[in-house]
Amino acid sequence: MSFFPKISFQREVEEYLTKVFRNNELITALGTQEVESRYQSLLSHLSHPPAFTTVRVNTHLASVKHVKKLLFEEIQKQFKGLCVPVLEHPKLQDILLIPVIGPRRDLKKHASEVIVGAHCGYAVLRGAHVYVPGIISTSRFMKTGDLVSVYSDIEGKCKRGAKEFEGVKVFLGNGISELSRSEIFSSTGPSNGMGVRMIEPVYLSPSFDNVLPSHLFLQNLPSVVVSHILNPQPGERILDMCAAPGGKTTHVATLMHDQGEVIAMDKIANKVKKIKQNAELLQLNCIKAFCYDGTKALSVEKRGDEQEGPPFLPESFDRILLDAPCSGMGQRPNMAYSSTLKEVTSYQPLQRKLFTVVLKLLKPGGVLVYSTCTVTLSENEEQVAWALKTFPCLQLQPQEPHIGGEGMRGAGLSPDQLKLLQRFDPSAVMLRGMDINSLQDSREDDLISLANKDCIGFFIAKFIKSSSK
Repeated sequence: MSFFPKISFQREVEEYLTKVFRNNELITALGTQEVESRYQSLLSHLSHPPAFTTVRVNTHLASVKHVKKLLFEEIQKQFKGLCVPVLEHPKLQDILLIPVIGPRRDLKKHASEVIVGAHCGYAVLRGAHVYVPGIISTSRFMKTGDLVSVYSDIEGKCKRGAKEFEGVKVFLGNGISELSRSEIFSSTGPSNGMGVRMIEPVYLSPSFDNVLPSHLFLQNLPSVVVSHILNPQPGERILDMCAAPGGKTTHVATLMHDQGEVIAMDKIANKVKKIKQNAELLQLNCIKAFCYDGTKALSVEKRGDEQEGPPFLPESFDRILLDAPCSGMGQRPNMAYSSTLKEVTSYQPLQRKLFTVVLKLLKPGGVLVYSTCTVTLSENEEQVAWALKTFPCLQLQPQEPHIGGEGMRGAGLSPDQLKLLQRFDPSAVMLRGMDINSLQDSREDDLISLANKDCIGFFIAKFIKSSSK
């Protein structure tokens, strides 16, 4: 059941992806019809939000049970008494799952319209209100307090300040304007703050704006799985190579009980600032964040003892997380993917550069976890095949917990190797809506199973380094 159109790509990217998902290995194993069905299902899923909102509890400060109670009360307040459950995950015991109600097909559209940018629109579909920076256009006479219908300009063609827009737009729901048109587009008007308070979103998800900020971290389910697979231990020295905005960094520090050292790196200063802010908010002291290019993080000469930041000497870390920069095709919802084929294919060489550096930084016997939030073979299974061939010291390891599916065929990996990988593929479950009645009739086990599958597209591989050679 598709509410939005399938995700659209630039023509050359679409041709590239079609070849990836119709590769000979897949067709031989599954047959042409099944391969095509899965690919089309993936395209539909990517344009829709996941079926659950996932929040990670900061167990450094509070218990899951305590936060669950507070969150349930908050959601009841936001949803005006509507009884939506907050679920605990049996294998990921530091997350809470909130089912997403929708799509709601019976919402009445209002004459007054607000057009928002694509990224703002995706945030609205996952529970956010509309903030001023995301507003591109409003109807001519919109006043504060007006009932408005909010639309997303998914192709980026609406001109800022336009009084009407007839291009491709997707209905996101209804809200109440917090500001007038003249205030939003005035040169002296507010540059941030809430522009539209959503009261009837197409997908009903809780807003987490200032909700238990030191106790909760909004994080996609597979992103939480990664840190558990890394399995950091108190007292260890851990490197999070491409760490911003710090969700996995702070999770790793929490799993270590804030004992040891977590080095977080990113090459963009504002993103490093965000890591530090998140660490401070969650009251985690073992995190040290540095603005540095990961491809240059290996020191070729001995450092002074007083230097604590990068570059680092070889074999400096017990465990390393490489959540690599990637094409991001697994992110949901996304209705129009704008990157060119040149941009999409630029990530594989960068990932290999980073992988080569982190392997040298890892101690013998150390654990390396590689992950991406994309669905291509070249950035996922092909990287595993390359790594195993290039570095004889690497061994692929089982993952615990193993919640996603196995790796995808097409990169020449054996069936046993594919089983050791973890690919979260949204098309593994039928796209369906959820209303309050079907939710109340569902078994908790079935809802957990749905949450495991109907999430963002993601990939995880775990290695151990057997020697320093």
